[in-house]
Amino acid sequence: MSDRLDVTKTYKLYIGGAFPRSESGRTLPVGRAPGGPVAHVSRASRKDLRDAVEAAARAQPAWAEATAYNRGQVLYRMAEMLEGKKAEFAGLLGSPALRAGSSGTPRSKARGTRKPAAERRATQETAREVEAAIDRLVCFGGWADKYAQVLGCNNPVAGPFYNFTVPEPTGIVGVIAPDAPALLGLVSLIAPPLCAGNAVVALGSETSPLVAAVFAEVCATSDVPPGVLNILTGLREELVPHFSSHREINAIHAAGVSPAHARALREGAADNVKRVTVREGVDWFDEGACHSPWWIEGFVEMKTMWHPSGA
Repeated sequence: MSDRLDVTKTYKLYIGGAFPRSESGRTLPVGRAPGGPVAHVSRASRKDLRDAVEAAARAQPAWAEATAYNRGQVLYRMAEMLEGKKAEFAGLLGSPALRAGSSGTPRSKARGTRKPAAERRATQETAREVEAAIDRLVCFGGWADKYAQVLGCNNPVAGPFYNFTVPEPTGIVGVIAPDAPALLGLVSLIAPPLCAGNAVVALGSETSPLVAAVFAEVCATSDVPPGVLNILTGLREELVPHFSSHREINAIHAAGVSPAHARALREGAADNVKRVTVREGVDWFDEGACHSPWWIEGFVEMKTMWHPSGA
């Protein structure tokens, strides 16, 4: 019997295209096995959130000026890389031992009563979630060069003028992902603002933080420009008030938050007139609803332009 100790991985934050530890040095244990936690994730602080917003502010102008085709290709590349990690994410989503604060041992081992049919259904559900997340990235990659025609318009005016209304990115979007579905919820909330040229600072699932941490590794190999997407892991109770009050965050996209946190996020709109979208009662697998370009509308501002039509 080997007396070797396994090296327990500590998953870092994803800020500005790099993987720093939290400035506070704090971590959160993930799962409990007989030998201790199976991993740790960094517990982001207010300072880490500020660093992520600063990275997003540096990256957003160039991302907004990139061609819609280029933004779509980056989202598609994210889908490609996620496809390559499909089995890994299915394992992360399907293992009770990988929950933050979990007592750790899957029911099939702890009790021996879980039926093979139930295990198969659970495996099918996690695979379905990963596939839906991949499809969602592909969908909004496709919307990148099309949503402007749907949300914008050519306005009828009396006179020798053209009058156009076109959408422009709002800037930096703060995302609060739901606990479940940990992957599909996160992807569904970040893809629409990224598609429109916004930079994103996202807080992953609190109960399944490894999903967000590993998804950050996907982004690092997906041609996402540094700072365009920043992913934090930590506690909502600590970070939601700072998402709400930060004046450089121009919009919020959240789901699965408590009524108190939803109220705090909406009250933060008073500080800098940020647009706050809190999704409630979402069927995350409903493509007709979740693939809609109206999921992009909350993260763009409408600009109206006049142009003479005569010679």
